[in-house]
Amino acid sequence: MTVAVIVEPADGRFVSDFAGCDFSFEVTSEARPPFIGPDLGDVAPVESYIKTYGSDPDELVETAAGPDAALFTARLDGRLAGYIALSKAWNGYAEVDDIAVDKDARRAGVARALMDRAVSWARERGLPGIRLETQSNNVAACRFYERYGFELAGHDRHLYSALTPGTHEIALFWYLRFA
Repeated sequence: MTVAVIVEPADGRFVSDFAGCDFSFEVTSEARPPFIGPDLGDVAPVESYIKTYGSDPDELVETAAGPDAALFTARLDGRLAGYIALSKAWNGYAEVDDIAVDKDARRAGVARALMDRAVSWARERGLPGIRLETQSNNVAACRFYERYGFELAGHDRHLYSALTPGTHEIALFWYLRFA
């Protein structure tokens, strides 16, 4: 039996439910430059490691309270399966500030349901599309964005260098244009 993914605005359960989720992922490959788009391009295997972004659920809720922001959750059988945080960016696009799917809920349509809601949110506001940023070591997410229709539009080799000296992560910028 297929369980429906329910996407709704985050409610009072979000912060406590967040603690019971595992949003980490295993890195087994990395995208390699040149990044000329619209697709990801060359990918090479790397020694496996676990990556966690360390998002703060209280901060996500606080940011979503703004007039040009939102936080949506995805639930499977009432259990938190993922979330997406959105805002209106300085360039007029909707921006995905954060998206994550619980490890146990992957491959169940959660990311697609969240992104569908993000598209609705952006269209309701008359925005021209959605932009987001991810890293060259999050290949699974990049492949999802490609399948969804996003185009790789740019990169920044130094964005994370002050946060993690010696990092090889490259910021990748993706756009889904509605026009």
